[in-house]
Amino acid sequence: MSTTPLISQMLAIDGGSPVRQTLLPYGRQSIDEDDIQAVVEVLRSAWLTTGPKVGEFEEAFAKRVDARYAVSFSSGTAALHGAAFAAGLKAGDEAITSPLTFAATANCVLYQGAAPVFADVCRDTLNVDTEQVRARITARTRAILPVDYAGHPADLDAILEIAQGHGLVVIEDACHALGAEYRGRRVGSIADMTVFSFHPVKHITTGEGGMVATNNAGYAETLRRFRNHGISSDARQRQSAAQWHYEMVLLGFNYRLTDIGCALGLSQLQKLEANLARRREIAVRYTTAFSKMPGIMLPTVRDEVNPAWHLYPIRLNLEKLSADRAQVFRALRAENIGVNVHYIPVHLHSYYRERFGYKGAEFPVCEDAYQRLISLPMFHSMTDRDVADVVAAVSKVCLAFGR
Repeated sequence: MSTTPLISQMLAIDGGSPVRQTLLPYGRQSIDEDDIQAVVEVLRSAWLTTGPKVGEFEEAFAKRVDARYAVSFSSGTAALHGAAFAAGLKAGDEAITSPLTFAATANCVLYQGAAPVFADVCRDTLNVDTEQVRARITARTRAILPVDYAGHPADLDAILEIAQGHGLVVIEDACHALGAEYRGRRVGSIADMTVFSFHPVKHITTGEGGMVATNNAGYAETLRRFRNHGISSDARQRQSAAQWHYEMVLLGFNYRLTDIGCALGLSQLQKLEANLARRREIAVRYTTAFSKMPGIMLPTVRDEVNPAWHLYPIRLNLEKLSADRAQVFRALRAENIGVNVHYIPVHLHSYYRERFGYKGAEFPVCEDAYQRLISLPMFHSMTDRDVADVVAAVSKVCLAFGR
């Protein structure tokens, strides 16, 4: 695949021919006949939910991430909520997290009546800055929620050291990072609780779904109860024991992942290594193609990690371009490259502005990055032609807008 920038061409947004005739999304699921057959078998079985596939998926997933326990949920957001509950967050408490994330990371703290406290991010990885975390700890802090942005693990050892020194729980938001490794350890085996997502754009999918991995038996038991209305047993357990009685022991939710979803997850899990390999291959191609392009800042990979590459987020070097991010975004969309932006900083959403009084400029590294970020298409079923189209379109647009 050629990585040579295109000669100057009229941009599609100005009436030129687009690089592609159809839109290439930034992410999408990949489903094959094995996946379909796995779901069909469950549809023909006695259990559509709270059945045997749930435990099978949890056991296989825990083994893959080197955790003792894995507890499935109906979404990554539900899994975050479960982890916040298991950590004991309540009204009057605080939890520190990154502002550069999907809102669910902070919202799960609010669900518990606690307050999310944001810490600015590192300039290189855009993961939460551990020194900023340390500076924001108060007598009310109960947890730290680092985010593995784009699939690059946060500085987990430093975060765990801070947490242990203050008696805090670490809930790692690894919704981008299934399959990532940190200093030779698998993400999912390191934090007190690690949360994953199985949304269709992630490394594997269950349609919607999530998981919490932990090595703590107490957390695992609380998570299982919380996702099942706070009830101490499920329907299959009661049927096996030929008894009807159950007890609600805590105030939980119906956050169960179905056997249908778990069957799909089991089938998808077998493809994880291939999916990761393909994403890493695409990342190498992008990095090679854009490494000498003046208008682009490439994502950083620290030496001690192996990212999972949920996203490939570039930052625009606006000082070398005659356009802002919005113009570049529109130009790439006109070329039929389905770029996206991850993320609007959580504190800049209107709800957080109104509730907590954020005005902007509170977290300068995060906010500067936000003005420059564009996520390029990154999913494991992308073809070499798809990758070449992205490279061609980015080269065409950056050349057109170059100073």
